[in-house]
Amino acid sequence: MGAGGARHLLLLYAAVAVFGQTLDADVVEELDESFKDNRKNSIWLVDFYAPWCAHCRRLEPVWNEVGLEMKRLRSPVKVGKMDATSYTSIASEFGVRGYPTIKLLKNDLAYNYRGPRTRDDIIEFAHRVSGALIRPLPSQQMFEHVKKRHRVLFLYVGGESPLKEKYIEVASELIVYTYFFSASEEVIPEYVTLNEMPAVLVFKDETYFVYDEYEDGDLKSWVNRERFQNYLTVDGFTLYELTDTGKLIVIAVIDGKNATVEHTRLQEVIQEVAKDYRDRFHRRDFQFGHIDGSDYVNNMLMDELSVPTVVAINTSNHQYFLPSRHIESPDDVMQFINDILDGTIEARGGDGILQRLKRICYDVRTTIVSVFRSSPFLGCFLFGLPLGVISIMCYGIYTADTDVAYTEERIEVSKQETETRDVRDEGNEEEKKEENNGNSLVLSDAEQEPKDILEKKND
Repeated sequence: MGAGGARHLLLLYAAVAVFGQTLDADVVEELDESFKDNRKNSIWLVDFYAPWCAHCRRLEPVWNEVGLEMKRLRSPVKVGKMDATSYTSIASEFGVRGYPTIKLLKNDLAYNYRGPRTRDDIIEFAHRVSGALIRPLPSQQMFEHVKKRHRVLFLYVGGESPLKEKYIEVASELIVYTYFFSASEEVIPEYVTLNEMPAVLVFKDETYFVYDEYEDGDLKSWVNRERFQNYLTVDGFTLYELTDTGKLIVIAVIDGKNATVEHTRLQEVIQEVAKDYRDRFHRRDFQFGHIDGSDYVNNMLMDELSVPTVVAINTSNHQYFLPSRHIESPDDVMQFINDILDGTIEARGGDGILQRLKRICYDVRTTIVSVFRSSPFLGCFLFGLPLGVISIMCYGIYTADTDVAYTEERIEVSKQETETRDVRDEGNEEEKKEENNGNSLVLSDAEQEPKDILEKKND
């Protein structure tokens, strides 16, 4: 390629870059302090970021794609971003405590997004939360269509009732996680059996379950537990959400890139248990799945697990259990679960004081290591500068104490020298007095002798 061709290519790249920046600015609005007063007339999907945050920089291209797709779909949701370090009062008002924080702002409500930071997941969240809280299903055809689109589907069946009021209240809190629908009894398929009306159902795993207040307890807790499929491909976000359910999570920790029989078989074994023993474990709050890699689990447990393995995590008290023997079949998994229930396997971890102190030390150590690995210069600056300042302060305090001690010592020595000098002076004065007295006596004797001689001559 000649010089002219290279020049034209560079101009083309520059034009594309400028066009991309203009496009990004058009679909994602940079927000300022005026946003606080102007936002109430629209629905906003906002990324609160910090310029120095590495996670925020990784999210930026994804966020631009979200804005572009929302504009293409002509969504009523506007996409924006705000520098939370520049507009701290607004960020604090919306409860921003970390970066990046994604929120959907609708009327006076702010909904937090806690899922994977991918374009499709964020867009699905925006559509779900920005729409109707309870979506009606007018026909069986619509019901079947929605059921095919959603892996987990909550449905209220019946008319106005106290149960529906609870259902709406739960939906207002958990809409950030799942959809909520309503229908009349005529819409429900014939294979669904309802012993009483009204009712709340969940459709998942090719079956359905009916909410029973006496057996399942609070409706919100039940929905929070049932919003997951029985078997999951677990990642960091899913594992974090599962901690709110209080379930016992049985996970196969494998290496997804390792195609050996040992890894694939362990995943299949957990899947078989989740499917074949679903009815047995459904009301006992068990969750099954597999996770690719052990990094997140190691961080959660503050332990180093060998891969592949199986671990059971009690999300209610942060304890975990490891099998006493190698898992090779569903029977081994069932024995492992029964040993946990019987208490024959020792629980590790927990949420006691020692574990909390261990967590603090572990988090500090991992944070320091991650900072130095990602940016050694930044790590030296962040940790070296404070240590240098503290060292200078300590040195100043030490030298100040030394100077004070030296001054006090010199004052004491001076006092002792002064006292010694005074004593010496007093002794010299006494000696002079004694000498003067002696001289006086000598003079008196000398003066007395001529007087005695004169008196004798006169006689």
